[in-house]
Amino acid sequence: MKRITTPISEAVARDLHVGDEILLNGKVVLSRDIGHKFMVDQKPEWLKPILEEAVIYHCGPVVAHHEDGHWSFVSAGPTTSIREEPYQADVLETYKVRGVIGKGGMGKKTSDGLAKVGAVYLHATGGAGALLAERVKRVVDVKMLEEFGSPEAFWIIEVVDFPLVVTMDSHGGSLHEVVAKSSQDRAKELMAMK
Repeated sequence: MKRITTPISEAVARDLHVGDEILLNGKVVLSRDIGHKFMVDQKPEWLKPILEEAVIYHCGPVVAHHEDGHWSFVSAGPTTSIREEPYQADVLETYKVRGVIGKGGMGKKTSDGLAKVGAVYLHATGGAGALLAERVKRVVDVKMLEEFGSPEAFWIIEVVDFPLVVTMDSHGGSLHEVVAKSSQDRAKELMAMK
């Protein structure tokens, strides 16, 4: 188990490999479909220092707004990452992002982007949103809340020992591809037995 803290340097990201289990600490920025399209289309300068050597989390959180004005996370489970495939490589390069958290993996364009910039894809456990929310120490800030709504806003959070597995690395490795191929091969074997 490796303990990693943001900001993450390119060297640290390139030292991670498929199968590595990590506990992530530090700041993480949440973004989904609208945010990714916005980052690619608008390229807002104010986001660059927030995202440099940071980690983006594909997550539409359930949040609570308290009387004293602070926010807390009720659920912080991952959303399906492949929806960001058209944008992710551009986001990685434009903003120097070192990690992407989600579920289900991503495609070749993102894999090529990870290799180019030195970044990794980190798999979070789906269906464990309430447990993952316990790892969110605090909400640091939220951007574009009024414009995008709560699930799509840029939530900037601080996490403590957030459990993840590297399933795509900067060396072209993809656990998702390995599992898909092995499943297809096994299915062919089973079909041939009929």
